[in-house]
Amino acid sequence: MALDITVRPLHTLDEFDRCVKIAREVWGDTEFDTEPHVTYTIADHLGGQVLGAFDGDLMVGFTKAYIGLHGNTPYLHSHMTGVLPSHRDRRVGRHLKLFQRQDALRRGIRLVEWTFDPLETKNAHFNINRLGAICRQYIPNFYGLTTSPLHRGIPTDRLLVEWHLDTKRVISAINDLTPEPRDCPAHVHLPNLEPSAPAAAGSQTGAAKAPTDFPSPEDNSLLETQSRIRKEFTDWFAKGYAVIGVRSTRFGTDYCLAPYSDF
Repeated sequence: MALDITVRPLHTLDEFDRCVKIAREVWGDTEFDTEPHVTYTIADHLGGQVLGAFDGDLMVGFTKAYIGLHGNTPYLHSHMTGVLPSHRDRRVGRHLKLFQRQDALRRGIRLVEWTFDPLETKNAHFNINRLGAICRQYIPNFYGLTTSPLHRGIPTDRLLVEWHLDTKRVISAINDLTPEPRDCPAHVHLPNLEPSAPAAAGSQTGAAKAPTDFPSPEDNSLLETQSRIRKEFTDWFAKGYAVIGVRSTRFGTDYCLAPYSDF
């Protein structure tokens, strides 16, 4: 069900404290791994973004981004986005990302980056198909092992998302004009791992549910899958390929890749 969601920048300590509480509810970290409100203060103070999504007066989600540089060119690294379980699957994450895009372009920033777990294919669909982002870098164990149940006690491997905000690809995607790809010049296959039942956990993009009943690391199946796709992604990226689509099949999900120079 869609909601009348508003998004606005956050600047006060009370608002940042609310973000921390949402993050604890979404990720389930222990106090050791929970990022304190001062990190939101720093992001806001140094020219990044802290954005809140509201259902009426209730904050139901947030995004935190830091400012970064590629050479002399500024970009935003969107470090966290969380949506309350009560408001999942209601386009809150999409509202946050589109506001993030508008705010960045208003300031002359044309690129937003973030990371996501390639095992979370619903996140992949949202990032690549719905937002028009691409991926050209695979980062093994980016955050190390954490206490969050969402990370399942395995290395926190991540794909790095590049969201080039004013490209035709992105404009087409956010206007719902980009269909799920049918043909893949190359692909990395991920078998069906996620549960079909709704989960009550959050995600880095705030747009998809994270899995709750993955195989345990002890049976090695999840680690073996992670190890295989780590090698495949790394090999394709070394050849100049990029992830440009995500395709569902009855056997799982295909990450579609093509030479970056082709688009």
